Amino acid sequence: MNTILRKSILGIAGLTVAGGLAAGPLNHQQDGTPGPRESAVAVQSRLDTATLIPHGVQGAQSHIDLDDEQTANAQAIIAATKKAGMDERAAVVSIATALQESKLQNLGHLGDRNDHDSQGLFQQRPSSGWGTVEQITDPEYATTAFLKALKQVDGWRDMPLTEAAQTVQVSAYPDHYAQWEQQAADLVAEHWNS
Repeated sequence: MNTILRKSILGIAGLTVAGGLAAGPLNHQQDGTPGPRESAVAVQSRLDTATLIPHGVQGAQSHIDLDDEQTANAQAIIAATKKAGMDERAAVVSIATALQESKLQNLGHLGDRNDHDSQGLFQQRPSSGWGTVEQITDPEYATTAFLKALKQVDGWRDMPLTEAAQTVQVSAYPDHYAQWEQQAADLVAEHWNS
């Protein structure tokens, strides 16, 4: 290889390495929080792994396409979680639960297709003390009621999502909550800061 070409290639490679090393630390502040140049994708990625799914997903994951109403219900769950002073992980547990119970549809009484008198996003029952029909079909109220019960579960943060949700919901299908963890985490990552 010609000496001038080789020196040019090595010079460019050196600038690339030096530029990468110099640019890297500028993206993060000393305390580890994102700096002004860090992309939203990097923040979302870190949020996903560290906060949203700390125990890893359990089993095969399901996914449904959401319409505007379902997306608005997910956003309402996130807003109620913030209002209750709880974190992103609580929102993931809540949304995964609502995905399993109602596919994020604020359901009224479904007659014979219904489990007793279950209604709303979380399929809460007035006869079990969750509130009136009007209350449990209000997304903010229903989420707040779910979160209040979740707070009372000792060690819920250290449990797999399905165990935390099942302890609150007491479902006949306790393992089914797990299949929605990734989609719930994706929704929280997308809408938490919006």
